[in-house]
Amino acid sequence: MIEYVNRSGSNCYKWDSECARGKLPLWVADMDFKVAPAIIEALEQRVQHGVFGYNIVSDEYFEAVGRWFERRHSWSGITKANSIPTIGVVPAISAVLRAMTSKGDGVVTFLPAYNCFFSSIKNLDCELKSSELRCVDNHYEIDWDDFSEKAKQAKIFLLCNPHNPTGRIWRKEELEKLADICHENNLFVISDEIHCEFEFPNYRYTPFSLVAKDDNYCVCTSASKAFNIAGLQCANIFVPNKNNYNSIEKAINIHEVCDLNPLGVVATIAAYNKSENWINELNEYVYGNYCFLRDFLTINMPLLRLTRAEGTYLAWIDIKGLGLNSEELCSQLAIKQNVLFNPSQMYGCEDYIRINLATSRSIIEKAMSGFMRLYHEISTKPSED
Repeated sequence: MIEYVNRSGSNCYKWDSECARGKLPLWVADMDFKVAPAIIEALEQRVQHGVFGYNIVSDEYFEAVGRWFERRHSWSGITKANSIPTIGVVPAISAVLRAMTSKGDGVVTFLPAYNCFFSSIKNLDCELKSSELRCVDNHYEIDWDDFSEKAKQAKIFLLCNPHNPTGRIWRKEELEKLADICHENNLFVISDEIHCEFEFPNYRYTPFSLVAKDDNYCVCTSASKAFNIAGLQCANIFVPNKNNYNSIEKAINIHEVCDLNPLGVVATIAAYNKSENWINELNEYVYGNYCFLRDFLTINMPLLRLTRAEGTYLAWIDIKGLGLNSEELCSQLAIKQNVLFNPSQMYGCEDYIRINLATSRSIIEKAMSGFMRLYHEISTKPSED
């Protein structure tokens, strides 16, 4: 059973940051749910050992990861020999960029984009080549002409699959076309697949590895997002090409992000070996939250447009109908209604907000009630013209 936990007072970044205290924070992308019982049991047993020194990543770990992706996502071939463990997907992306680029190289990614993509690209003195997604009937699609042109100007394609913040799960045929374009332009692909376990009904995540036209890519995965164990710092980079593997492994060591938390290893094994029913229940609960939000907006806030999501636990809402930019709206929500959402400026675009749905239904109801009060205040305000 999915169990909500009140995280206030636990030094939780999402709830206990100075700007979040006393508010309903539907912003930072982690969950307010207690982890699967098998994970707690495995951690309790490991804690009883009483020593937490430097850790070897065991064969059992790689076998658990490989079996999970083969069983659940039809992706076989993940082994110890082609996997590089590291402390998180964002450090992994930064390390891969360090290994595979030189100063000034172009990195193409879709816009809007996960905000850490921007900092990873900038920090390594690469050049962002953004390809803006098109929103058609509240659903995001790839602008193929624009992507094809940007691919000619880049060395790397940084993919988010499924996509944060829009909630798209890329169809297999879309990924195949992306792989074709990348192959034609000799682009190295970095695929961030941290949200891969969140699938809404009738949608299926496809690992980039299943559509790749060559071995000029890597895939970054972690149990952290889906099983709510991000603080245990454990992730993987799947690299099929041995030369690329050696270069990326060297960068991981240069970044000093190669030593895993022993508790993260234990939690990941328990997640992948013993917690599949829990993740299925989680998907049902998150989808229920999405349906609640969809219906609430339709009935009570018709000037807003909820993007049709296919996965993740993130809702992406078009607020243009209110006549405010997203930073201004989020500021007013925080001040007047004690509600925290993410403004879309941080993802590289205007006029949207991102809402984290991985919390209790009652929290979402309270937050949306506050949002509705501000919505009516803004939408009924007399025009200054």
